[in-house]
Amino acid sequence: MLTNVKEELNRFSKYVITQSKANLTRGKKSVSKELYNSLDSNIKVSKNSFELSFLMEEYGVFQDKGVSGTKKKYNTKFSYKQSSNVVGMEYHTGTFAKWAKSRNIRLRDSKGRFKKGSYKSIGIIIARSVKEKGIKPSLFFTKPFEKAFKNIDKDLIKAYKLDIEQLMDNSINNK
Repeated sequence: MLTNVKEELNRFSKYVITQSKANLTRGKKSVSKELYNSLDSNIKVSKNSFELSFLMEEYGVFQDKGVSGTKKKYNTKFSYKQSSNVVGMEYHTGTFAKWAKSRNIRLRDSKGRFKKGSYKSIGIIIARSVKEKGIKPSLFFTKPFEKAFKNIDKDLIKAYKLDIEQLMDNSINNK
C-alpha cells in the first residue's frame, strides 16, 4: 500500500526538519531548544490518498515568517498593533525575562554591579522593543521546505510508479 510514496514523503520531511533545525542553530534561535525539539512531521498514507503535516511550537510560525512591529515593518501577514499588550504578557509570563536569564543579560547599577531581580526589568524592556521593532523573518523552515518541494513532484511520481508496478506484479503472481 504505497510504501514507496510513504518512503519518499518520509525522506522529504526528514530533509526539511534537519535543515530547519540546522537553520535554528545557525541563527541562534534555539536557546531553550523548545522550538528545535518540537519540529516533527506526521505522514498518513492510505489506499487512495496521502497526507504530510509538519508540527512545531505555535510561535515557530512567527519566528519563521516574522512579525511587523509598530515602528518597523516586514513583508509578513503578522503584526503587533498599537493595542497589543506584549508588555502585559511579559509581566505575567516572564518569557523574555527567561530568555534574558538564559543569555545572562542583566542590568547594572551606577557602580557597575549587577542589580538584583533585573531579569524582570530586562524582560519588560525587551518586550517593549519587540513590540516596536517586531521579529525579523528568519525563514528557518520556509527555505528548506521550498528547496525540497521543487523536486517532490518528480520523486513522488517515481515512487507512485514503483508502488503501482509492485501492485501489478503481486496481482499477476497471485493469479
